[in-house]
Amino acid sequence: MSAWNAMTYEGKDTILRVVREQAEGMFAMAEAPGAWEAPTACTEWQVRDIIGHIVDTTEGYFKAFETARAGGTADAHGLPVMHELAGDGGRAFRDHSQAEMMSRVRNDLDKMMGILEPLTEEEWGGLMVPHSYMGPVPAFVYAGGQLMDYGVHSWDIREGIGRAHALSADAADLLVPFMFIIWQSTIRASADLSPFTIGVTVTGRNAGSYRVSISDQGLAYEPGKVSDLPAVLEFDAGGLVLTAFGRINGGNALGDQALAERFLNLFYRI
Repeated sequence: MSAWNAMTYEGKDTILRVVREQAEGMFAMAEAPGAWEAPTACTEWQVRDIIGHIVDTTEGYFKAFETARAGGTADAHGLPVMHELAGDGGRAFRDHSQAEMMSRVRNDLDKMMGILEPLTEEEWGGLMVPHSYMGPVPAFVYAGGQLMDYGVHSWDIREGIGRAHALSADAADLLVPFMFIIWQSTIRASADLSPFTIGVTVTGRNAGSYRVSISDQGLAYEPGKVSDLPAVLEFDAGGLVLTAFGRINGGNALGDQALAERFLNLFYRI
C-alpha cells in the first residue's frame, strides 16, 4: 500500500508529518505583523477566525475520541449546517488575544498528534469515532480533517493576501482520497439524481482513474477505466481538492460538457 494513502496505516506517518508542516506554515502566517484581522478567501472570516475555527474543531475532536474510547455515541449535525456552525464557532473567540489563541492552537495540535500518533493499525482503520457532522467515521478521517483544516485554510489565508500562490503538493496528494467522501457528503438536497456515470482522473502520488456513479442512492465511486464513459473530468491533485471544497472551478472536461457540468453542480460548497 502507498505511504501517500492515509486511508491505510502505511500512510499514517506521512499524513501526520504533513499536518505538522502545514500547521507550522499557517502559524507563521497568522503571527505575522498585521495578519490577525486580515481577510481570507472565506469571506466572513479573518485570519483570527480561521485559528478560532481550528481550535473549536480540534477541541471537538478530543471529545469525539473520548466518546469513542468509552464506547459511546453522539448525534451528527450533517454537513449542510457545517458552514453556519463552523462559522459561529470560529468567530466565537474574537475577544481572545492573538497570543492566547496562538498558544492554544499550538497546544491543541500537540494534543491531537498525541491522540493520532499512538493509534495502532487496527485502530487507524477500525476505531469508529463520532464526527459532529458526518457521524461515526474511522479514526484516520480525523487525520484527514486536520490536514483539510491546516492545508486548505492555509490556502485561504494566502488567497486573502492577494499574491499568486499554490496549494502544497504534499497536502493535495494526501487529500485526494478524501475528496470523494466530501462529494458523497455534500450532494444538494434538491439535486437531480437521475442515474449517470462519469470518469474522474487525478494526477500526483495518488494518481488514478475513477468511475463515479450518481443514483437515488447518492454517489458511489470505484477505481476503473474511464475511456468508455460519456464524460471525464481531469484534475491535478490541487485542482481536485480546491474544486471539491468549492474554492475554484477546476479541472478539464472531456466528452459531454453538459454532463460534466451537471455533475459539478450537484454539490454545495463548504
